[in-house]
Amino acid sequence: MASKKAKGATKTKTALTLLWQTQLQEYVTAIAWCPTGDRLAASSAAGEVVIYSLRGGERTVLQTEQGESVDALAISADGRFLAAGGQSGTVWIWQLQGGDISLITTLPHKRTWIDCLRWHPHLPLLALGLGRYAQVWDAAAQTVITTLSFDASSVLDIDWHPEGQQLSLGGNQSIKTWQVSDWDDDPEVREIGGASGAIAWSPDGIYLASGNNDRSVMVWPQDDDPWRMTGFPGKVRELAWSRPINGGAPILASVCGEGIVVWRKAAESSEGWKPRVLDPHEGTVRGVAFQSGSLLLATAAEDGRLCLWSKAARLGQVLTGTADGFSCLSWSPDGTNLAAGGSQGEVLVWAAGKAGQGFG
Repeated sequence: MASKKAKGATKTKTALTLLWQTQLQEYVTAIAWCPTGDRLAASSAAGEVVIYSLRGGERTVLQTEQGESVDALAISADGRFLAAGGQSGTVWIWQLQGGDISLITTLPHKRTWIDCLRWHPHLPLLALGLGRYAQVWDAAAQTVITTLSFDASSVLDIDWHPEGQQLSLGGNQSIKTWQVSDWDDDPEVREIGGASGAIAWSPDGIYLASGNNDRSVMVWPQDDDPWRMTGFPGKVRELAWSRPINGGAPILASVCGEGIVVWRKAAESSEGWKPRVLDPHEGTVRGVAFQSGSLLLATAAEDGRLCLWSKAARLGQVLTGTADGFSCLSWSPDGTNLAAGGSQGEVLVWAAGKAGQGFG
């Protein structure tokens, strides 16, 4: 795979400053923000689920240590519902209304490890992976809307189209996409040739990307053949899209082990996507995300470094603060705050100040 290495910066203007830090009992498995950006939820390998308020500093414990990890968190687009799932096979749904938080539903699924939960981008519909099938659950009506069979394997990832009209499931050999308007119709099938462990629709809804276990990334444009990018040293585990660039295609960041490869679509369609390798990390990368509305890319790894990349190319700032490395990260919806979890239970939030506005 042809590549161009990014040069690291050793000294730079500060873009983000630490806002606050707290602690869970074990490895932080997931972080989810409320749409308003004033609250976030965090979960741990000990089974904890906690909500924090950035404004008042309140800490609300929804679930204490359970002895089984909670691996997936998701907050609905309207901010009314928080879903959590993990090792026990149970999905918990809390209703979030002002300061009143209550558990409204518990959905047990025996012998199923829940590690994938996705809310519809506009409606209170929760998609959850359950082994070889997925369900869509209506939080308002508290009922299952549909059950979708993947057949060939377990569902490895889930993503809604940003307009909410389609739901895609990734797994062995293919990605299957159902139309929300007719769940009973046969899904559109995109062939992979291996297992798709990570899928992601671009924010403009034009591209669907797949990170694959056969050491490749595939990108499908609308109504066109896919591009396959190969040459990774291992399976591609995470993907993140930026906003579109000047009316063109967005940037795609992909993670494989310790490395990040950033893909930009060439001006000439026949040239496909051009890679740039970002390699500041000496440990497995556990999180990658673009700041909302910008090209500022954040990457976090087990080496204890959280790196900020201007235009997904130049290293602008390195953040630290964990004893044994980072485990996850998430930008607030408005992009003003960045949260990250640590392998020893650390939860940190940085605030973006005026100095950071030029980094995107």
